[in-house]
Amino acid sequence: MSFGSTGYDVAHLLGGGVLLLSFVLLYQRRLDAVINAFAVQGALLAAAAAWQGYSQNNGELYVTAALAFAAKAVLIPLALRLLLRRLGLHRTMETALGVGPSLLAAAALVGLAVMVVLPATAGQAQALTRENLALALSVVMLGMLMMIARRNAVSQVIGLLSLENGLILAAVGVQGMPLVVELSTAALVLMLALVAGIVVFLLRDRMATLDTESLSRQRGEGEAP
Repeated sequence: MSFGSTGYDVAHLLGGGVLLLSFVLLYQRRLDAVINAFAVQGALLAAAAAWQGYSQNNGELYVTAALAFAAKAVLIPLALRLLLRRLGLHRTMETALGVGPSLLAAAALVGLAVMVVLPATAGQAQALTRENLALALSVVMLGMLMMIARRNAVSQVIGLLSLENGLILAAVGVQGMPLVVELSTAALVLMLALVAGIVVFLLRDRMATLDTESLSRQRGEGEAP
């Protein structure tokens, strides 16, 4: 099934919504608000995958959409909320980079993604596929920025999971991408998130904080000679 103008607009709306939530993740400074934004991003990602499944007449993408919704919009946010409740964390996060500079850096990264993807794929793919890849790369780069710009270990895990959302958005936007590639990519990043979750517990138990800046102080970095 080919995209009409409505299908094209809906695909752009959903992909743009996923990207917009990446900006929201960078803007929020409370952990509970970050988790809520991540859940909404997961729901939009699932909707984008389902729409691509309908547009491409690909039933495998419905499986991707269902898994993305169950994991990203329900299970992972629920687990993170339980983690916050167990650790008693509902406070404002410390940032390595302020909200304003983070958003400016995010805008620059989106511009860079567009400048890299669109010329590189000119004449090699449909316009919608090229633009989906630009949106997906932007989400990936903003997830990496969140991991760098936030000191709290939980927010860094969410940045990693948001980065994975960009990878899935790229996979579902490319027609004919095998389901096994999408699932293996998702499984790899989820395994990394699981390891990061274990690190969160160890950091909390050993140092009574989730601020990763304390690791630098523990190693003696940043101290006056």
